[in-house]
Amino acid sequence: MRKAVLITLAVTGLLCTTCALCIYANGRFLANGNLPPVVFPNDNPQTDAKVRLGRQLYFDKRLSSDGTISCASCHRPDAGWADLTSFSEGVAHQKGGRNAPSIINSAFTIPQFWDGRATRLEKQAVGPVQNPVEMDLTMADMEARLSAIPGYVEQFAEVFGSKPIEKSVAKAIASFERTIICDDTPYDRYVAGDKSAMSAPAVRGMNLFNGKGHCSSCHSGPNFTDSRYHNLGVGYAAGKFADPGRHNVTKDPKDMGAFLTQRLRCIAKTPPYLHDGSEKTLMDVIDLYNRGGVPNPNLDRLMVPLNLTQREKNDLVAFLEALSGPFPMDKEPPLPNPELTVDKLPRLIGGGK
Repeated sequence: MRKAVLITLAVTGLLCTTCALCIYANGRFLANGNLPPVVFPNDNPQTDAKVRLGRQLYFDKRLSSDGTISCASCHRPDAGWADLTSFSEGVAHQKGGRNAPSIINSAFTIPQFWDGRATRLEKQAVGPVQNPVEMDLTMADMEARLSAIPGYVEQFAEVFGSKPIEKSVAKAIASFERTIICDDTPYDRYVAGDKSAMSAPAVRGMNLFNGKGHCSSCHSGPNFTDSRYHNLGVGYAAGKFADPGRHNVTKDPKDMGAFLTQRLRCIAKTPPYLHDGSEKTLMDVIDLYNRGGVPNPNLDRLMVPLNLTQREKNDLVAFLEALSGPFPMDKEPPLPNPELTVDKLPRLIGGGK
């Protein structure tokens, strides 16, 4: 009960922050605005040493059963911290069932994963490690493996005052992920007062986004997401969904085929799009919305034909491109004890189930 109340308060706080950051521009109401500072959890304060440790863990393939996959394998810095394929490849060349979302600005999103099964970054951080299709390593194996690497043992003792354990690994990786921010875009400069920052098509697209396009109904707030779940009909055919989406978590029939609203900052850098990577370009996504999605019994009530002209669609693409800006680039840092490859490290249980 207490946990439910805390989550409710957190969501309420996010929505209040979102409303506070809504702005007016050229006499028009915009349901977005500039990003606020990152808020760090009370139980996971940010430190430089913790971020350095999380960065190493993020890039270390020894967190996978066969030593071939790291977090960065599917959330690649050179691909907008996402992946360029519809479905990423895990251990033993297995393919996942969902498109890898970008971690850019994940610091501002409460639910994580397409179905929202994790309520904070710390819960998301170790999920892929345990997934048998992704990194396929049990938490017991992960802890034993890291405890056999002297460089990690020393860092965990310094940062957390303990040996490597699941909770500390999650906190370190989440701390690193909170540093991946995109907040200096043409859009941000425009709403801050630089009216030359966006092109005329992008400005028209912004007005469409907040008007005829109905985009801001779901892509609201400074992170351009309402952190809720919507059914667009994607993957629906022959009377069923290829992926049940949020229904897998809640078991509520109303959530069948619903997925978390995607963040839009730097969206132009992270194709393909949607939970199944089925739309290859931003124009493809706009065409889907313009058609009103894919008819199905659970189609979101906001999904209606938009009757956009080609110019209007082009303007929306221009605006979405104006939501992209510089974001932190990175590469694998020096890792502790690289001579300790997976064949030289403990394997206790086997499998990440």
